[in-house]
Amino acid sequence: MTDLPVVPVERLEFRLAPRPWRFAEQRRAEIDAYFARLKRDRPALWNGRVLLLHEWSLADGLLRGAFLETDFASYIAWRDWGFPDAAVTNCFAQAALRAADGAYLLGVMGAHTAGAGTIYFPSGTPDPGDANNGTVDLERGVMRELTEETGLTRDDVTVRPGWQAVLVGPRIALMKAMDSAKPADALRSHIAGYLRSQATPELADIRIVRGVADIDPKMPPLCPLSSPRTSTRCGRDYWNPGDQFGLMLRSPCASPSRRPLRGLLRMRRRGVSKQRPN
Repeated sequence: MTDLPVVPVERLEFRLAPRPWRFAEQRRAEIDAYFARLKRDRPALWNGRVLLLHEWSLADGLLRGAFLETDFASYIAWRDWGFPDAAVTNCFAQAALRAADGAYLLGVMGAHTAGAGTIYFPSGTPDPGDANNGTVDLERGVMRELTEETGLTRDDVTVRPGWQAVLVGPRIALMKAMDSAKPADALRSHIAGYLRSQATPELADIRIVRGVADIDPKMPPLCPLSSPRTSTRCGRDYWNPGDQFGLMLRSPCASPSRRPLRGLLRMRRRGVSKQRPN
């Protein structure tokens, strides 16, 4: 299987730097017509405001960049049409929720959402609410998404420092590791109770992932658990979702390999940047 490019990140520095998005301006009529068709099938879709990264750099454990603001209709058209404009990147945070027994919990997106049926860690595209005085705070955003989708708050989890950046084409998924003191079954039951209390929950179900057998094709590449790699040590298999990705199920007798992915050491030494004119 192909390893995911995953890079450890110590700090984020993002700012809000508004600018026009040529794709949204030039294809306005097509975008509006497409979104109208989507709403006929999913009336709950809302054309709110979202943030997309239009420049970024990564060096020495620091990921910094600038976001522009656009409408959800333009974002979803860009996504569904195969990311035709390379001037922007969808950079968002995910809450990698780990239970006390080492399992991970992911949510199944509800039928009324734009990602219906897909299975993700709690997450969402950044929006203007994540910005304050020109700074975009994705940690605050991911905690909000965790609460909105699962009912869990910061008091219910231990948030680990740093991030793991999953680089997949025009998307950067920033994984924030969070640990619960509850075992997976109890944690799932707690979240399921919250979902039942909501009139229109974002999630339709909660999946527990304990190992390779629990991988579902509906987990997209942005969820590193969807691209597992197994190896054998001490006569048994262990599961390593990706080198350098610290959110993993470990063999009781051996730690997963820490060998860096090809090219990532160069990225960490020299830094990686992306800045294209709109």
